[in-house]
Amino acid sequence: MRVIHQPLIIQKIIEKISNSYEKELQSLIRERKDISEFILGTKKTLDEIGITSVAEALETVDEIYRNSKSRKHNWTVKSKADKKTITTIFGEVGYERTYYKNKKTGKYSYLSDEAMGITAHANLDASLKAKLIEEAVFMPYSRSGEKAAEAVSLTGQTVMNSIRELGRVENDTVEIKQEKKAVKILYIEADEDHVALQDGGHIEPKLVYVHEGREKAGKDRWKLLNARYFSGVYKNSDELWVEVADYIDQTYDVDAVEKIYLSGDGAPWIKNGLSWIKGSIYVLDCYHLSKYITQATAHMGHTTPIMWNYINRADKENTKELFKIIISTTETETKKKSVQEARRYILSNWKGIRNQYKIDYAGCSAEGHVSHILSSRLSSRPLGWCRIGTDQMARLRVFAANGGDIYDMFLKRKKAIANEARAIEVDQEVLKRRKLSASYENMGNIAILNTGKRTLAAQFLKSVRGA
Repeated sequence: MRVIHQPLIIQKIIEKISNSYEKELQSLIRERKDISEFILGTKKTLDEIGITSVAEALETVDEIYRNSKSRKHNWTVKSKADKKTITTIFGEVGYERTYYKNKKTGKYSYLSDEAMGITAHANLDASLKAKLIEEAVFMPYSRSGEKAAEAVSLTGQTVMNSIRELGRVENDTVEIKQEKKAVKILYIEADEDHVALQDGGHIEPKLVYVHEGREKAGKDRWKLLNARYFSGVYKNSDELWVEVADYIDQTYDVDAVEKIYLSGDGAPWIKNGLSWIKGSIYVLDCYHLSKYITQATAHMGHTTPIMWNYINRADKENTKELFKIIISTTETETKKKSVQEARRYILSNWKGIRNQYKIDYAGCSAEGHVSHILSSRLSSRPLGWCRIGTDQMARLRVFAANGGDIYDMFLKRKKAIANEARAIEVDQEVLKRRKLSASYENMGNIAILNTGKRTLAAQFLKSVRGA
């Protein structure tokens, strides 16, 4: 068996590393090469060793199956040394394996491949696919293919196919490891990105995150405490808010929570969260308040501090009067409409504006988080996405932000699919046996078998029944 040759392959690997190291070191010293050239040369050697080791492991397992007594009892060899190539993080690995036929079922299989999770049409290793996806979360598909596997050339299409194979990543995929916590105040912030589609339209992936407040992380930086992110493309925001509500229920002692601040820009889908998050208090984020005050007063600069003064003092009546004055003295119709829009926005969100001034309110950074988590990958470059791709990437971005491990998730899904396929196979076999059993039982009711006649037909059917 190939296993007994392991010391030999290990010896070859040691010799290769030693020879390569000596060669690269001499070049570094004698030719005064840059250290980067030494590093690249060493990496090339290690990749070659990786390819050799993987091929050796695959062929070793194949030999184990070929010599197995259990295999010989159940499977016959149909062909030997069938070649296959699989692309890995080391490069392309070529190896040989054996093809079998099951003696009972007639099923064909490369048993060693199946045992190691290599499907018939697989040409990329799962760890490489996971690496491609990890890189694609932060960079374009084409660059992801280049960075994940430097030894081979992988296209952006290959990267996209790996993401499609992974499927939809639910927002609860990253497990909640902590026990339920008792906190007095929770903060929820929400916003959306605006992503260009390939067909010329736009789509708006939503972002919601829950946290326990913030702490200073630098001179001008703040860190959210125990933040949990949710994102995706939703036809109905109810689905998103149910996910958020479930997370809060699983993570916190809701009876101990005294306040939940829900911050956003006043969009209907954000305010819809108030009906799903029990006891939540809506707050209009300061970014949008400032935006609309500027929209209303920029052409009459002296009114800007007056507007802020009235709003800071919660003086709604004088705010209304100031809007009347600005509109009446604004000359162009276009600008008047812009001021009227700002008036509607500010007055309709007046209660949310007032909640900004509560002592225990920690502020809102939704605009910055959308930029960092969604826009930096989805909309800050002149890219065109499809709807499925936008949803998948938004979910992958928050999966990474929540500390998820893509390789671990990819492997779990791969195993789940394999187990499901095996379960279906078993069910089919059970069904087949039941049919055979039913046929056998029904033979007892065939009239010709219950007669005493010794016709050829009767003898044949009786022999089948007794088989």
